Amino acid sequence: MMSLVRICTCLLALAIYTVSCDDGETHHDYCVIGAGPGGLQMAYFLQRAKRDYIVFEKGPVAATFYTKLPIHRTLISINKRNTGKTNKEFNLRHDWNSLISNDDSLRMGMYSKDIFPDADAFVQYMNDFVQKLKLNVKFNTTIGNLGKKDPADDLFHVNDQHETEYTCKRVIVATGISKPVTVNNDQLKNVTVDYSDLSLDLEKFEGKSVLILGRGNSGFETAQYIMGRTNYIHMLGRQRLRLAWSTHYVGDLRAVNNGILDTYQLKSLDGLIEGDISDLPIERSELDDRFYLDAEKLGDQFGDIDNDALREGYDMVISCLGFQFDDALFNSTVKVKRAGSHRLKKYPRITYQYEASEMPGVFFAGTNTHSLDHRRSAGGFIHGFRYSARALHNILENRYHDVTWPAVNFQSAIEVIPHLIKRVNEASDIYQMFGVFCDIVIFGDDDTKAIYLESYPCALVSRIPQVSGHPVPGKLLVISMEYGKNSSGPAKDVFREDRAVGSAKEAHTSNFLHPIVYYYSKLPSDGMVLSRPKKWIVPVPDRIHHIVEDFTTVFDAPVTHVLGLRRFFETILGKDLRQYYVEQCMVASLVSSTIPESCKIYDMHGRGISAVADLKENLASMEPWLVQRMAVK
Repeated sequence: MMSLVRICTCLLALAIYTVSCDDGETHHDYCVIGAGPGGLQMAYFLQRAKRDYIVFEKGPVAATFYTKLPIHRTLISINKRNTGKTNKEFNLRHDWNSLISNDDSLRMGMYSKDIFPDADAFVQYMNDFVQKLKLNVKFNTTIGNLGKKDPADDLFHVNDQHETEYTCKRVIVATGISKPVTVNNDQLKNVTVDYSDLSLDLEKFEGKSVLILGRGNSGFETAQYIMGRTNYIHMLGRQRLRLAWSTHYVGDLRAVNNGILDTYQLKSLDGLIEGDISDLPIERSELDDRFYLDAEKLGDQFGDIDNDALREGYDMVISCLGFQFDDALFNSTVKVKRAGSHRLKKYPRITYQYEASEMPGVFFAGTNTHSLDHRRSAGGFIHGFRYSARALHNILENRYHDVTWPAVNFQSAIEVIPHLIKRVNEASDIYQMFGVFCDIVIFGDDDTKAIYLESYPCALVSRIPQVSGHPVPGKLLVISMEYGKNSSGPAKDVFREDRAVGSAKEAHTSNFLHPIVYYYSKLPSDGMVLSRPKKWIVPVPDRIHHIVEDFTTVFDAPVTHVLGLRRFFETILGKDLRQYYVEQCMVASLVSSTIPESCKIYDMHGRGISAVADLKENLASMEPWLVQRMAVK
């Protein structure tokens, strides 16, 4: 039964937020479909850039999906409120629920103190995000029939449920993966209860024996919720169990939901079984009205059938097979295929610029972009796709509005090092989207000046000029954060005694998340990107530097972390990048033909070292004249 608090929360949300900011126009440059976290994050960036956009939401409130799901109301995204730091970017590293904005009050930590917050608090946060930032969202608007009336037409046409037609230059689909995956088995369809329709009344599970189909977080969430009332729970899945702390993928089983692993391994009736759900033979017995699996038809899955694990039968079968992208939005003129088979088939097929592979002008934001980094990074979750949305916005800005990718300009290579150190110690984007987003350093023709691009898609390294608008005349660096290439996996013991290294000399063997700097003497080609080795996120570089892993993921130790990086820069640039005192620079300027880089930069506004260097240069130029004067005398 829905709690009184939840009822009041939902009624309040309906009363306050069933409001449309739409100005009544039916044509917009950008149409964003879906006002979940992905769509609202896109709306924030579009509004900040003063673009003409509208967001369509089928429900009466933002984040309608979360008003019902997860069904047991507890999120598994970490709400880390305290870090001991005041740095906003660093704190965002550990905040898995907040969107990016310029309003410091719009942080999930302001709405819940729970490490795993209630979904109702998240709905409240999402709707405040709309209201406080005055985003242009049209609620209670179900969009369909998205397509083109003429293939040569530059505009997309969509209709709402009232047959009102809207036209858009570009479409951004942010509907998430909200369509339940159904059992591909007619027998099971007739006997299963879907996760989305589960009752929260625990009395309905009292003394029941339950079979759960699927072993993702929704299945384990369900088991965790009901296990105190059931006789036993069996969970059936196709492949071996994957634990998030072992695979470093937050979409795998999280510890907060794994109570049934204890009861299974400590022999308390519950258990996990591997089997193919699609061919599962199940029947309801007329004798006791319970469900039984026909072991004789299961073939080799369970071996000798007289002691098969499923022989006791079940009172209830629950389908927890997850969700998939719903393509009912499109008409026949729009071709949006699925990303692949098996796990990837629940996502649309898109390019690394978040565009439908077969339909230019249709882009995707939010969790439905996760095919690009599935099981590799956090792109399917808020703390990941908030950065994918920002990257998509930067791509759109350059492609359609001639706005170059945001960059930090440096007058000398020596200035890049502290900024790089700052980024790997604070940045949330390359930290949470490890191996997916990289920082890029582009050096000028003479290796002195440099520009620094932050949070750029690693897979598009060969397309930097086209995607970012910045030319690459010569050398460049790609900075990423990655786990050791062989450190993660469902069978890996990530708690083994020798799981970490501490010496800079062994940095390349680091297993935990750590920075890697790739150096290229020139821009890699598309062919190099396509032929890169397995598990490599970018092509094989001319040189590579690992910054050794750190227990607290703070990489600022002067010798262990910074010294090696500085020497790496000196090697690739052929410059002395050490820091000198004024006296040392004075001596160097008098006795050496070359002056260290730091002495050239920190010149005390012309009153110090540079003045001495200039004097030496002037004296050298005057030397023939002095010799001539001395000869005359």
